[in-house]
Amino acid sequence: MTERIRVLLVDDQELIRLGFRLVLEAEPDIEVVGEAADGDEAVSAVAGHSPDVVLMDIRMPRTDGIAATRAIVQTHPATRVLVLTTFDLDEYAFGALDAGASGFLLKDAQRTELITAIRAVHRGDAVLAPAVTRRVIERARTGRDAAPVPAGPDPLGELTEREREVLHAIAEGLTNAEIAQHLFLSESTVKTHVGRVLAKVGARDRVQAVILAHRHGLVDSWAGDAGGAAG
Repeated sequence: MTERIRVLLVDDQELIRLGFRLVLEAEPDIEVVGEAADGDEAVSAVAGHSPDVVLMDIRMPRTDGIAATRAIVQTHPATRVLVLTTFDLDEYAFGALDAGASGFLLKDAQRTELITAIRAVHRGDAVLAPAVTRRVIERARTGRDAAPVPAGPDPLGELTEREREVLHAIAEGLTNAEIAQHLFLSESTVKTHVGRVLAKVGARDRVQAVILAHRHGLVDSWAGDAGGAAG
């Protein structure tokens, strides 16, 4: 039997946690291992249950979801955090992503979207609601609220030309399938390139790769480039 994805539910409303539990436990590959009603409980529950994925609310009493996400990512790097919130606001999306969340979805997402997102985050991909993806890219492009480029060696310097093309495509919000079509590669080859890119630039996931690419000017440097992808 395939090992199931261990999920921790974090929300201050018991009925919402119950609803998520009913949805998730209907899936044969997902197991809800615990619940928490605020950020403090979430951090303790992660230590106690070692979940693969945490479904994290943002607005909660005591410690909010952003602070809890930061603490979990720092102390339990193998656990992925998928933020779910009712509030489609930049401050929450960017706060969660900057804290290390691997995904951000609104609570009105369809059941299939939620299940797909959990599986994607578990295998190491990043998941963003489409509107959030557009704003992450726009914020990085315009420099709003962006952290300064750190001093030291350029983390993009070790990338091959093909890997730079793949990182550029990731930064434009393309999926692996879209990258494969754009660069005339197989999806398995793209997946291999993506893995190498993340490792070389030191990015935890695609979200961090997007931010890093924009902060280091990769996308801007391609803005006027009319050249296509080399075979």
